[in-house]
Amino acid sequence: MSDEVQTLLVSSAQFPGQDRIEAFREVFGKAIMRMEIDPLDGHPLDIEMKMRALPQVGVAFGRLSPTRNTHRAGLIDNDAPVLIIVKSGSGTMQQEGRIESVSSGQAMLASNGLAGTFLGHVPSAMTSVRLDRKILEAQGVSIGDALIKPIAAKNSALQLLDHYVQVLNSDVALATAELRHAVTTHIHDLAALVLGATRDGAALAERRGVRAARLHAIKEDVVANLSSQNMSAETIGVRFGISAGYVRKLFETERTTFTDFVLAQRLGRAHRMLSDARFVTRKISAIAFESGFGDLSYFNNAFRRRYGMTPSDVRASAKQRG
Repeated sequence: MSDEVQTLLVSSAQFPGQDRIEAFREVFGKAIMRMEIDPLDGHPLDIEMKMRALPQVGVAFGRLSPTRNTHRAGLIDNDAPVLIIVKSGSGTMQQEGRIESVSSGQAMLASNGLAGTFLGHVPSAMTSVRLDRKILEAQGVSIGDALIKPIAAKNSALQLLDHYVQVLNSDVALATAELRHAVTTHIHDLAALVLGATRDGAALAERRGVRAARLHAIKEDVVANLSSQNMSAETIGVRFGISAGYVRKLFETERTTFTDFVLAQRLGRAHRMLSDARFVTRKISAIAFESGFGDLSYFNNAFRRRYGMTPSDVRASAKQRG
């Protein structure tokens, strides 16, 4: 089986006409999701879903109108555990004779290998994470014990997992087989912590999955706040509730430093803006400031060392191409 990323975008709006509900139920519901999807009375069917999948892990991001989603015995084709994270809204899950409700921020584990029903009471946004049973069990997770039990929104491992699974939307983060394997491992590490790994499994997950998730979140935070002049390991540490030393150690695992990462991101933003015709009238000093540089001389020198050209040279080249 190929380990390439599989992507599928699905919307109920893609099925026009009077028979669109039945068409959607057959094509997406039964054939792909292995579910019988029925809109609740008084609620038009409205579902949008993006699915990204590797052989051992998959994530579905989406929203759905109030529906009854029934996984009958005849539709079972695998026994993968699925962690359902409710981003907003609420629902009730029934499986193995257990019935539990789940609401915004909470999560619940279900199994593709068992018949069951999920009833969405209100319009909801959800993230579903398909996991590998053998990987979780190797970390001491008891799938049977974890099924159909609400997981609190304040669960720190759940929060990390919910954020980290977004990495499956990044083609860069999944560009090689090694990266795809690492992402698969980290997602299962975090899921094992959420679901109750044994002490040894939890210790391993802490070293790998939690570290990777925190580093990923810190990188995104840096990129989102590049223009801030107050960017340091200390300020990041305060924001994430960890020490500045731990922030630095996270970057050392990738053979770089926090300072070098921030500088590379700032220079990259400046280079993109200087190469973009939309910013041709913006002063170079303004671009430097927007990219987080407070010292124009330092910016010019760092830019020249990184790209072998001055900011003015890059802008002139962009004008010629335009």
